[in-house]
Amino acid sequence: MGGQNGKVIITCAITGSIHTPSMTPHLPVTPDEIAAEAIAAAEAGAAILHLHARDPETGKPDQTPEGFARFLPRIKQGTNAVVNITTGGSPYMSVKERVRPAAQFQPEVASLNMGSMNFGLFPLLEKYKDFKHDWERDHLEGSRDLVFRNSFKDIAYVLETCYGHGTRFEFECYDISHLYNLAHFADRGLVKPPFFVQSVFGLLGGIGPHPEDVLHMKRTADRLFGDDYRWSVLGAGSNQFRIAAQAAALGGNVRVGLEDSIWAGKGTLATSNAVQVRKVRQIIEGLGLAAATPDEAREILSLKGGDTVAF
Repeated sequence: MGGQNGKVIITCAITGSIHTPSMTPHLPVTPDEIAAEAIAAAEAGAAILHLHARDPETGKPDQTPEGFARFLPRIKQGTNAVVNITTGGSPYMSVKERVRPAAQFQPEVASLNMGSMNFGLFPLLEKYKDFKHDWERDHLEGSRDLVFRNSFKDIAYVLETCYGHGTRFEFECYDISHLYNLAHFADRGLVKPPFFVQSVFGLLGGIGPHPEDVLHMKRTADRLFGDDYRWSVLGAGSNQFRIAAQAAALGGNVRVGLEDSIWAGKGTLATSNAVQVRKVRQIIEGLGLAAATPDEAREILSLKGGDTVAF
């Protein structure tokens, strides 16, 4: 897992598809908001920007290339940060729908979920009772009977669609089995090191947020991939900064952002993505480490460069 020389890559996931506009007034949904939040997060220290699109009227997840086209050029013009386009989209979308923006815009990085899983968002209904838009309640309630499909065929489809453009992947691993799925594709020669493994903790249906879960994920990845991978973590909700601190201390990278958590601390809503980036950067620097610049992140992950994307 080595080769970073004390540099920690901060990824910021700007809006995602989990949280809804009724949960926080600070969730960016319009192209203007997404672009402004992304650029501010980069200025705060994020080397990679993980991007989703939203319907600007309702905030509903939008995986059309047209939705991304409204902000991608502005982000590229406003920052040197690496752009990471989701192929996860929303659990309610087909893989062909989810991959379209990454296929068209050929980013340096695209996310790729490494296995099917239950994807339980419905516990949020215990906290949020009133919603601005009809889709929000259905979005949460529907997850009681939702399997987020990422079959071997689906994963291969995304790889085959995007790898020819030089796009590399943020391999999102929500459980130990997903690491073995990645190892399967590595054994087949369909993915190329260094693997950027994003371990996800604390989402109902995936591995838990206990410190032993974090260690188990790292130990397994170390055994499967050795020096051929770069490890990063995200903790859902209130787990965000604790898990980031543990991973950074273990030599890993970190992801924050309003996709993963809407909080800046216990009971305090994050007023922006940049707030979370600055807070995790303080943790990193407190450990005697340094946030990687975008170009350092490109070198660590062997990325193709921002001048080769199609936006």
